[in-house]
Amino acid sequence: MKLFSHSSCSTCRKAIKWLKNNDIAFELIDILNTPPSKDMIISASELYGSRKYLLNTSGVMYRSIGAKVVQKMSDNELFEKLVREPSLIKRPFLYKTNKCFLIGFKEEKWAEKLL
Repeated sequence: MKLFSHSSCSTCRKAIKWLKNNDIAFELIDILNTPPSKDMIISASELYGSRKYLLNTSGVMYRSIGAKVVQKMSDNELFEKLVREPSLIKRPFLYKTNKCFLIGFKEEKWAEKLL
């Protein structure tokens, strides 16, 4: 299991603490240095049913680009942009399998999928 995280993200720190408290093994990866692959991003988007769940809409990068510009991007353009600009990806981004991703941290949802 891979947890793509950023050290200054408080939500990421909560997720890491929760995983450790529940004795769940994971590989911690700095999302800004090593973002999820395009294939992972595509699989997560398909699983969630919408690409909007992938986006860190409260981040500086997203606001500087603008919602209207992002909405006009094709899926391929957006997925390429997420790999090039990983600060646009909502964090934490947890990859378990191609059929199990958790994006953002909601304790109930994580417990349902991982415990």
